[in-house]
Amino acid sequence: MLKAHTKWKVKETLMDKEHEEELSRKLGFTSLFTTLCLQRGLGTEEEIQHFLKPDETWIHDPFLMHDMDKAVSRIMEAIEKGELITVYGDYDADGVTSTSVLKEAIEMIGGEVNFYIPNRFSDGYGPNTQAFEKLIEAGTGLIVTCDNGVSGHEAIAKANELGIDVVITDHHELPAILPAAYAIVHPRHPNGHYPFKDLAGVGVAFKLATALLGEVPLELLDLVAVGTVADLVSLLGENRALVMQGIAVLRESQRVGLAALCKVAGAKQSEVDEETIGFILAPRLNAIGRLGEAAPAVELLTTFDEAEANSLAQLINEKNKERQALVSTITAEAFDMIEKSDANPHVYVLAKEGWHEGVLGIVASKVVGKTGKPAIVLNMDRTNGTAKGSGRSVSAYHLYEALEDVSHLTTNFGGHHMAAGLTLPVENIGAIQTELNAFLLQSGLAEQLTEEIVVDERLTIAESSVESIEELQKLAPFGTDNPKPVFLFENVKAQDVRRIGGDNAHLKLKIADETAALDVIGFQFGPVAAEIGADAELSIVGQLSINEWNGLRKPQLMIEDLAIEGVQVFDLRSTQIAPAIWQMAPADYLFFNEKNYQQYESSITETSYGHLITDQESAEGFILHTDQLILVDCPSDLTLLSTVLNQVEPTKVVACFFNQEEAYLTGIPSRMQFSQVFKYTATHIDIDVRHKISLLATHLKIKEKLLIFMISVFFEVGFVTIKDGVMNIVPNAEKKELTESTTYQNRLKKIAAEEALIYSRFTELETWLKQQLKKEL
Repeated sequence: MLKAHTKWKVKETLMDKEHEEELSRKLGFTSLFTTLCLQRGLGTEEEIQHFLKPDETWIHDPFLMHDMDKAVSRIMEAIEKGELITVYGDYDADGVTSTSVLKEAIEMIGGEVNFYIPNRFSDGYGPNTQAFEKLIEAGTGLIVTCDNGVSGHEAIAKANELGIDVVITDHHELPAILPAAYAIVHPRHPNGHYPFKDLAGVGVAFKLATALLGEVPLELLDLVAVGTVADLVSLLGENRALVMQGIAVLRESQRVGLAALCKVAGAKQSEVDEETIGFILAPRLNAIGRLGEAAPAVELLTTFDEAEANSLAQLINEKNKERQALVSTITAEAFDMIEKSDANPHVYVLAKEGWHEGVLGIVASKVVGKTGKPAIVLNMDRTNGTAKGSGRSVSAYHLYEALEDVSHLTTNFGGHHMAAGLTLPVENIGAIQTELNAFLLQSGLAEQLTEEIVVDERLTIAESSVESIEELQKLAPFGTDNPKPVFLFENVKAQDVRRIGGDNAHLKLKIADETAALDVIGFQFGPVAAEIGADAELSIVGQLSINEWNGLRKPQLMIEDLAIEGVQVFDLRSTQIAPAIWQMAPADYLFFNEKNYQQYESSITETSYGHLITDQESAEGFILHTDQLILVDCPSDLTLLSTVLNQVEPTKVVACFFNQEEAYLTGIPSRMQFSQVFKYTATHIDIDVRHKISLLATHLKIKEKLLIFMISVFFEVGFVTIKDGVMNIVPNAEKKELTESTTYQNRLKKIAAEEALIYSRFTELETWLKQQLKKEL
């Protein structure tokens, strides 16, 4: 058995089959594609066509936004007066693209403009009073914020005091009391009339740019696409139109900075899509702000100098590598803490000195991803006695509300349902973990923490064709509120399972049914390879894509999660016992050979159990203590193993069946061979079978082990005597059938056991073992 890490919720949308078939026929799409459209609320031919091809009606008048007219008038006034305008941005990808959009737009209409990106560590997020004072002292006559501002009461009050206006453009949650800015441009302002509420910071900046220029500046849409995708806002409505058009612009953009960034990242600019932005470009633009000054990102996006662009792109790429290394190191240390801890909390609070604060949110996400539990990761600063960091959560646990409940333990905090940042005294770390867990238990959420994957549709492998995947791509760009479809493949066979990647971190396999096979990749699923037996029957959820290599295009499934029901059997049969089996703790190790048991018992770890089964009584008394059963060596009788398996329910069986006697290969002597040995015994006296058995076997041209077996049979039925290692014939011995002897029958049983357990094909062995496990007691 392999348990899924998440809950799988398959959409059970009630839909009119006739209507779906009619839509498919009219539109020329497959039933699968039309079903996905209906699931997304697109119920008519017109709605589907409109969604697939947004037109100008998706783009709204910027002057419907609150204070847009005031913002435009004040910026125009500043330009006419020759005032220096400072665009005050943010250090993430949305912030630097927002800054770049406004900087370029103001330059287009002749304004004198510069920009300021606050430092994450010295300035913090949003308007900073000291930063505002320095900017004003340096000659700034107007401050225009982007992707921040609505919570900047103190800094904006200081600007007002110094006689400098501030125009805010922002998209974050509006506080109950807004700052006294000259203008607040925000799509959700309660006094505004803007139809679309979910613009990213760069989207709001773009609307201001449109209002300033008097037309839609299409050449800025590449930046809008990057910032919008990076900020994980809804990709429906106006954002869908902006990103679709923005990606088209980006693929052909003459912006040398983005071209250089694509090049160093190994991405083809002409093939950029939302996944390229989300997984390749945005992390690099975010990385530089996580580690220090983010201004080089704006310089990269706005430069016209190719050499400067290449240099800045290289710098940003190196910062991303540095960020990746930090994340890798801190994540390993965090998981080491979890592993060594005796506690098993529902909410992790992990803290250590020397952890870089800029990457702790990413580390927290990785902890959540692997454990399925909310996590807060903190850097401890002993010099000032504070711990500062980030938290990430799961959908069932509202992290912001939980922190509100323990706010008395924090210095400050902020965030939302799924993410938060906080600072607290070092001495409160233990207490906050205790109280966050208490909050979860009091809320009755302990059993609901497991993340949920929403599955769009069950599919067969044959339905996963290149053509169907290309059709699904019409629904892109995928993202928040328009997720990439997730499909479930049930009861398929796993084949060619192996780990790949430099550190074997990833999983590669094929899944197959009676008619087709499909390539599967699982990033960071490498360790799961050891849990998937040969030809295991599994169920798997994931997203479909097309893998193109040397001109060949094949469907490919990217794993989201997988599970295997029932017991799994693993084949480790060999002529030697694999040392790795002793590391499979906790496990129950089953021996049938006393010598093997005595030799290897010391190899069994403290968390595992060793068992010696030598007869039916010990087989019937066997008790399984763990979920894993390791069958170390081969029984002499299948009945013993069958008896054991009949009464246990392991989730994993490892078949080693180490064997030294090889009865199956040696076989049963023929009647002619028995006759030959008997005649030799009858015509010779005092045969030394203790010291000269090898010479006798050579003389008779019979394998030594086979000869020993025949002599044992003769002895049992009374045909020979053996005294002090010397054998003689028994004259006139009573006639008996050799095949009725216990020795002969035991050899037949041993041969049958070896044939079934050692020399069978794995599929045959697996079937036999599972049949024994399913027998009624």
